[in-house]
Amino acid sequence: MDRRLQNVRLMTFGVLAVAFIACGPWIGWQTLPLLFFAGIFFALADGRAEKVKRPEYWIFGAWVGAQLMIAAAVLLTDAPELISAIWFALPIVTLSTRFSTRGVVAGVLITLALLCGVMLGSDADAVWDYPPILLMPAALVCGVAILSTVLMFSDLKYRSESVIDPLTGLLNRKALENRIAELSQQSLTADAPVGLVCCDLDHFKRVNDSVGHRSGDDVLVRVADIIRGQLRAFELAYRTGGEEFLVVLPGLGTAETAELAERIRAAVARHPFPHGIALTMSCGVSASGSGRRLDFEALWTSVDEALYEAKREGRDRVSVAGPVGPGAAVALSA
Repeated sequence: MDRRLQNVRLMTFGVLAVAFIACGPWIGWQTLPLLFFAGIFFALADGRAEKVKRPEYWIFGAWVGAQLMIAAAVLLTDAPELISAIWFALPIVTLSTRFSTRGVVAGVLITLALLCGVMLGSDADAVWDYPPILLMPAALVCGVAILSTVLMFSDLKYRSESVIDPLTGLLNRKALENRIAELSQQSLTADAPVGLVCCDLDHFKRVNDSVGHRSGDDVLVRVADIIRGQLRAFELAYRTGGEEFLVVLPGLGTAETAELAERIRAAVARHPFPHGIALTMSCGVSASGSGRRLDFEALWTSVDEALYEAKREGRDRVSVAGPVGPGAAVALSA
């Protein structure tokens, strides 16, 4: 979501810059450097977001930095406090697009604290004589936060229903289709491979036949949890049908992808499923090459062939097709 907001953020900074320049003769020119510093904060956060384990902390730090620049602008400009204080509401709109309810609440509390600080710090007597000059901007901040959060969460709910498998909670094929174009661009600009793992439970039909479909569904949910537990935040798992799953691993080559597939296979094999069910999983592995645009169809065909190779070799194993291109798959025994 933050990547989607980058261009919009640039346009917003542009609009503010034009407004500050146009209003310069009346409110002063002190706001322009502050706008520049706010842009620097987000540029630094964008640069770190792809490299750290918890990018949301960097993004939230940049957001707080932008609010601090607004607080400084309110104190430094010659505009009436009630006019300049409305700037605090603008960044509030973006909170719910990036953060959970906890993040939204934290952002609103920080904004209200800054708002009270600058209003009371610039002219406390005016606030006490006419409280609406503080209460009205505060109400605007809270109202924008409530409306934007409800609208965003509603949008997420309906979008989630269309791209999330209702049984396992994993992403579905439609979500994968939406992700392919983004993966293709990322692999080219970052000059990095994309690894795929195609997982299929061995003899799963026997589970449904012996203990029933309800217990079979419970097994699928547990397997989805096992796969999810092996992945990092930016590595995604999809249920592509029945008892088959696909794991997408941006930035991982063949060797690292095969290691992850082996961990998933081993975790399923040792998991204590209910009713004494013993399950194994076969996995196919493939990875794209670096330095060229991702051909996802070719990569998926390659990993699918590797999965069938694992089945032919006796199941409960990982079969590696290697980088997309000619070449036979190589089986890794359990």
